[in-house]
Amino acid sequence: MFSSFKGVNMERFAEEADVVIVGAGPAGLSAAIRLKQLAAEHGKEIRVCLVEKASQIGAHTLSGACLEPRSLQELFPDWKERGAPLHTPVTEDKFGILTKKSRIPVPILPGLPMVNHGNYIVRLGHFVSWLGEQAEALGVELYPGYAAAEVLFHEDGSVKGIATNDVGIQKDGAPKPTFERGLELHAKVTVFAEGCHGHLAKQLYKKYNLRENCQAQSYGIGLKELWIIDEKKWKPGRVEHTVGWPLDRHTYGGSFLYHLNEGEPLVALGFVVGLDYQNPYLNPFREFQRWKHHPSVEPTLEGGKRIAYGARALNEGGLQSIPKLTFPGGLLIGCSPGLMNVPKIKGTHTAMKSGMLASEAIFSQLTNENLQSKTIGLDVQEYEENLKKSWVWKELYAVRNIRPSCHSILGVYGGMIYTGIFYWILRGKEPWTLKHPGPDFAQLKPAKDCTPIEYPKPDGKISFDLLSSVALSGTNHEHDQPAHLTLKDDSVPVNKNLAIFDGPEQRFCPAGVYEYVPLETGEGSRLQINAQNCVHCKTCDIKDPSQNINWVVPEGGGGPAYNGM
Repeated sequence: MFSSFKGVNMERFAEEADVVIVGAGPAGLSAAIRLKQLAAEHGKEIRVCLVEKASQIGAHTLSGACLEPRSLQELFPDWKERGAPLHTPVTEDKFGILTKKSRIPVPILPGLPMVNHGNYIVRLGHFVSWLGEQAEALGVELYPGYAAAEVLFHEDGSVKGIATNDVGIQKDGAPKPTFERGLELHAKVTVFAEGCHGHLAKQLYKKYNLRENCQAQSYGIGLKELWIIDEKKWKPGRVEHTVGWPLDRHTYGGSFLYHLNEGEPLVALGFVVGLDYQNPYLNPFREFQRWKHHPSVEPTLEGGKRIAYGARALNEGGLQSIPKLTFPGGLLIGCSPGLMNVPKIKGTHTAMKSGMLASEAIFSQLTNENLQSKTIGLDVQEYEENLKKSWVWKELYAVRNIRPSCHSILGVYGGMIYTGIFYWILRGKEPWTLKHPGPDFAQLKPAKDCTPIEYPKPDGKISFDLLSSVALSGTNHEHDQPAHLTLKDDSVPVNKNLAIFDGPEQRFCPAGVYEYVPLETGEGSRLQINAQNCVHCKTCDIKDPSQNINWVVPEGGGGPAYNGM
């Protein structure tokens, strides 16, 4: 500790709960709700505390999103009466392959994962905010604006709970007059629901060796915008997906465009790029901006107005990449371990169900009077057993080979052929399981072996520059605090990332956090980190070829302020 902390009260206040949940997304909130439902049914008192780093529930949520209502139906059979914000049933489903100038329609055969009949187009942030209201009404204690910064352990090695970060620290690490120590939350079971590539989960994988029997997680980055368009072009309930241009066949990715029925002619559109891409010159943000100019996309947006922008990493590893989910004192649910159905591009229904199954297993342990626990923190292994017996596992097993089948010489098209043959005919019953090539950060080729990509200049009407986009995300961090994007070694960016890979972090970050600027002395450059721009997408922590960037939580409440993304 700095000597400047002399005379500062360093004691942390601790709260005791039965269950602590980290992250108020669909998984964490469904877990909290299910616990309180069970407690009420059985007349038990269970204290459930949920911490969320966003200043409001749902403000860091970003998704497409097409919601499959299966888990919601199980959690709240009366969701319609409760006013769940599912306003747009899918009425039309389109899929196409783009070439530079045209679009080849692909029929969506019944039974393929892409079928959206019976699903709803939602603004997931609004759905999450509604789940938060339901949780609160059931007695869950929600703490938005509190970022879980460290995992606490008992002496027997089991998880004891979490602590939120200290606030009121200057950039140089000295305390401000407003300095406050973080809060400790202790629990019998701590549920980690941090979403894709959670920073506490990363530590838990190491401590409990949870990834020894699974493949490396593979990821994508999803960029998204909301537009108000000309009413004549608005087709509420229409869902469109494409693959192909502007990406080459060896770069996994594609687009979505959803017409929402929210009382105004609103569309949600976005672009996903697999983070196992190889060319360090690739810039996902600029691929997205370029895609909007395709002759089959641009007419929808012409005369419209962009009202929101954001980005978030998503899991693409599927079944092969799911770690061990339980450990003494805690468990992992939702997108944190990676339960997304990749070809369906849906993870909300599986995340919610994992939270519900976790809570059922936790509840049975908390209320079991004859329970003999080896550790102080309870090890709820039944959760993983029950998840493997549930429809979630069946669904993820059936599609397990679709994403890795894109690694053949045919690239994405090989994946489509594979899906047509093995999924449509065999429904995932083929007796083999394909592997991913390894972690995404190891896939980049040296810049000297790749062709630079020339991106067109944005026109300010359909396509935009990065900084005006980040401004629309509402991102804000207290400026005078230690950077939450930490480097293990300050010399690596220039000596390795810039020298070998031409500084890919200046391109893969969708918020302009990383910039190589000339040194004041004139010779060479240095990496500048604009941490206040960060939209908490986690791409840098995933894709940095040196694995030198470690994303940690900034002060609670910092980050994007999405409204129904």
